[in-house]
Amino acid sequence: MAKKNNEDLVRSVVKAIQKVTKNKKANNLHEPTLSKLESKYLNNCLKTNMLSTIGPYINLFENKLKKVTKSKHVIATINGTSALHIALKLIGLKKNNEVLIPSLNFIASTNATLYCGGIPHFIDVEEKTLGVDISKLNNYLKKNTKQVNSKCINKKTNRKIIAIVPTHLFGHPVNMKELISLAKKYNLKVIEDAAEGVGSYFMKKHVGTFGNFGILSFNGNKSITTGGGGALLTNNARLATEARHLISVSKIKDKYDLVHDKVGFNYKMTNLHAAIGCAQLDKIKKLLSKKRKLFKAYSKEFYKNEDFVLLKEPKNARSNYWLNTIIIKENKKFLRDNIIKLAFKKSIGIRPVWKPLPELNFLKSYPKMDISKTMKLFKRIINIPSSSHLI
Repeated sequence: MAKKNNEDLVRSVVKAIQKVTKNKKANNLHEPTLSKLESKYLNNCLKTNMLSTIGPYINLFENKLKKVTKSKHVIATINGTSALHIALKLIGLKKNNEVLIPSLNFIASTNATLYCGGIPHFIDVEEKTLGVDISKLNNYLKKNTKQVNSKCINKKTNRKIIAIVPTHLFGHPVNMKELISLAKKYNLKVIEDAAEGVGSYFMKKHVGTFGNFGILSFNGNKSITTGGGGALLTNNARLATEARHLISVSKIKDKYDLVHDKVGFNYKMTNLHAAIGCAQLDKIKKLLSKKRKLFKAYSKEFYKNEDFVLLKEPKNARSNYWLNTIIIKENKKFLRDNIIKLAFKKSIGIRPVWKPLPELNFLKSYPKMDISKTMKLFKRIINIPSSSHLI
């Protein structure tokens, strides 16, 4: 009987997705919603013959993004990882400095830390937002760090912990009021990984604008896409100027010669990608409204089922609902793989969450706090089809 009930539960998840999407194309987890507007912008861009990293659509895209985020400075980049890399360099990350990174996370912030010679230091997450467990982290830092000349020092490694990189996972904002307070307490810089958070707000303020830097991603699977791209957000004019310099291979203006004054990076967004982004930002309210309707439709299907919880935006926040997320109750976590297998058979695009970063073979030697919540959560999470065209 128990076996039959479990089989019924597996089928009920797939049927709920099919009912909400009404058998529309849902074989991919998240697809861009494109229209004639993108074609119009692209055709106009092609007419300019400016397809690379110089052109009017880059500035236009950045200005449109300023209006959405209210960030004083927006620097368009080639992807979100490059923006993280530049942000970490500009906060002064040095070799062997440690950076606090959530364990349940895409690998970009870890890679960017390692690019700089830094040390990822993995921290636990909470179930409510899937973001940093701030209370648990406070207790951990209180016990395991000391303040020396206004620097946070890891007692065990004697290395400086320079920053924390909170991730607004699947578009759900972390409690940035509490996190900024914690960062000030321990003298940590804050770089918000809002790669998945364009159009998400905490206390009516756009994510990515609370810390020293914020980053966004416009990959092809994001709520707003440029096909491939990212952005760096900051309210610091000096750092914004330096960021633009670094992503432009550190080229300086000279009347006759091509001159570079330091190691730089070819991280600028192209005019072609920015043109797509301009069209997408023109439609952002409509696209996010549809994604919210999709969440509400899923909510009606899942709210009666006590074995699954559909993750919803936290208090004082507004999520873009980039990826709708089911969290399976602990005593039913064994159903995850069966749900995924059945969905694949039905050509439904769903996926598990990433394997916790400290569990990856090449990252096992790096420092970490107790990540028991992460370990319990990752086997219980499923992302379900979330494209705005599904509703």
